[in-house]
Amino acid sequence: MEHRLSTIDNVTSDLREGLAISDIESPVQASYLNPALSFIEFNRRVLHLSRDPETPLLERIRFLTICSTNLDEFFEIRVAGRKERQALGITHPEPDGLSLPDTLKQISAVAHEFVDEQYRILQDELLPALQEVGIRVLRRGSWDDHQKDWVREFFRQEVYPVLTPKGLDPAHPFPRILNKSLNFIVSLEGVDAFGRSSRFAVVQVPRSLPRVIAVPADFAGGQSDFVLLSSVVHDQVGELFPGMTVTGCHQFRVTRNSDLWVDEEDIEDLLDALKGELGSRNYGAAVRLELAENCPDEIADFLLSEFELTRDDLYQVDGPVNLNRLAAIYDKVGRADLKYPPFIPGSDYDPEKGPDIFRLIRQGDILLHHPYQSFRPVVELVTQAAADPDVLAIKQTLYRTDSQSQMAKALIDATRAGKDVTAVVELRARFEEAANIDLATRLQEVGANVVYGVVGYKTHAKMLLIVRREAGKLRYYVHLGTGNYHVKTAQQYTDFGLLTCDQSLGEDVHKLFMQLTGLGKVNNIRKILHSPFTLEKTLIEMIEQEAVNARAGKPSRIIARMNALSETRVINALCAASQAGVSIDLIVRGVCCLRPGIPGVSDNIRVRSIVGRFLEHSRVFHFHSGGKGLTYCSSADWMPRNLYRRVEACFPIEQPALQERVVNEGLLAYLDDNVEAWILHPDGRYEKCEPLGEAPRAAQQILLRKHASQRASSSNPTS
Repeated sequence: MEHRLSTIDNVTSDLREGLAISDIESPVQASYLNPALSFIEFNRRVLHLSRDPETPLLERIRFLTICSTNLDEFFEIRVAGRKERQALGITHPEPDGLSLPDTLKQISAVAHEFVDEQYRILQDELLPALQEVGIRVLRRGSWDDHQKDWVREFFRQEVYPVLTPKGLDPAHPFPRILNKSLNFIVSLEGVDAFGRSSRFAVVQVPRSLPRVIAVPADFAGGQSDFVLLSSVVHDQVGELFPGMTVTGCHQFRVTRNSDLWVDEEDIEDLLDALKGELGSRNYGAAVRLELAENCPDEIADFLLSEFELTRDDLYQVDGPVNLNRLAAIYDKVGRADLKYPPFIPGSDYDPEKGPDIFRLIRQGDILLHHPYQSFRPVVELVTQAAADPDVLAIKQTLYRTDSQSQMAKALIDATRAGKDVTAVVELRARFEEAANIDLATRLQEVGANVVYGVVGYKTHAKMLLIVRREAGKLRYYVHLGTGNYHVKTAQQYTDFGLLTCDQSLGEDVHKLFMQLTGLGKVNNIRKILHSPFTLEKTLIEMIEQEAVNARAGKPSRIIARMNALSETRVINALCAASQAGVSIDLIVRGVCCLRPGIPGVSDNIRVRSIVGRFLEHSRVFHFHSGGKGLTYCSSADWMPRNLYRRVEACFPIEQPALQERVVNEGLLAYLDDNVEAWILHPDGRYEKCEPLGEAPRAAQQILLRKHASQRASSSNPTS
């Protein structure tokens, strides 16, 4: 099949020259792309959805804000980590050959270009498009007299009482600035009641105030009018400094290192230690300063000096310093015509037809493909187990979940009902630490066995084990998945889950839980591949076996789908398999460090990325394996952290019908996509597929229609 590729020049010519393959000497470097730059390229693909006229308008706003959130985390973790290593003198080059200083310089150049494009899209495309459909974000210069009166009253009633302006003088040093908070630097003239004549003051805006404010109908000039809190404060800032003259007011925002660290070997209670560290996240080392574009250089340099940053770390923007706040417009505007049409996930479980989910699982393994199919059977399994007198024990890993969810309630109910409940709660799940601490505390309070995994390793595996007595014997019921036990994300992320009572899988999961909660050597786990022990080794063995088959003239094939690919040993094995003649297709949503299509190195490897309505989160690996066909679903990406520093579970899909479904829905549909797919080229450029003389095929839309059709058929068996 052929698709026309729509080129997007996603790195500058200077950067492409800096990454030229001919300039790289080692085999690893020749096949490797920089992971930080690859992440920005992924974000650029998300940004494209904010421009796509086929995307509903309010969804375009949402994708723009997602880009902002992604970039925040990028600076908080990836950039912050590199800056920290540089400060410590750890400057060894990255696997692509770039030195650490050069990497940071290129990140700055590409990120500045990206941010400029974000704000251009906002100002030139999205805000005018919103205005055309009656949704306006009113700038200060456009307010009429009635709106000005309303803003003044709103400020006095809702904003003024919670603001604490801080003049800068020897008695009032520069205040501590909260990570990613909204602030203003205000320049002043005049002398106050105490005879002070400070030139500058800082106004910190509490997070309790809404950043997007709906204008009441009596004052609005359109169907849905909004003002930004930053505009309200800017307009009324003089009220905070009576008798002084405000000569300038500029919003700013600082991003800080947010990677938590505790010495797990030297603490007695990880939960207590992390509780103590959470507050420090708000005041880590500064890594980025966002500032209004009209701010004078003198003030910009003053702020950079206060935060110990350089001009490379300064991002001056034409609009709000936190685009993510615009997401509130999506929630505040009830325009279904400007959003994706709603859909109802299908389900193989219908409690009205057969309420016993244990019986349903005994009839055969159940494969769930979220969000096209409901997450409800997983929740129902835990809920029924909590109330079932034959259930003796429930064991579950919890990486990201809702501490107030029905699943959390079911675990609490099960504990109160006398079940032996074990929860492996990963307290170090990034940006979910507070929620997981809350859940762990609630479970401990009712008497559940709560553990935090293994020192030095995050528990990222998605496993649920239920032990039930049936006919005098114990039977294992298992759920294994590629995604988290979080009902909301199960409606937004694509993931696979398997419900089974296969005894071998049950024994494997039981051994993994024993490993997580107890002590001892690695047990003989038969079917599941698990990090940090057997997953990486077995993956490379399966890749190498395909190469052996190819060299022997036998059919060979690898199709793998994941969120990220950056592990050098896996990349080297894939390139070696390519050189042996193995046909390899990789579907990598985000960071991909493998350069495909290099003659003699990776010319049999093709890489594509799918970015659409749902976040592509599934990890699916398929090997031809001499015609046997080995298909696995996994919690792990092919990254160093997943393969060596986390506890992960990669499980086989063995029933032929389910394996066929996983391959067709999880792999082939995505290889056939000519609408939402992006093709990676050897120089790091991504080009978007567009149909050329053929019907458009978007995998997510096809799967939505397929499962909607199946729902309709199951609800109307006579049709």
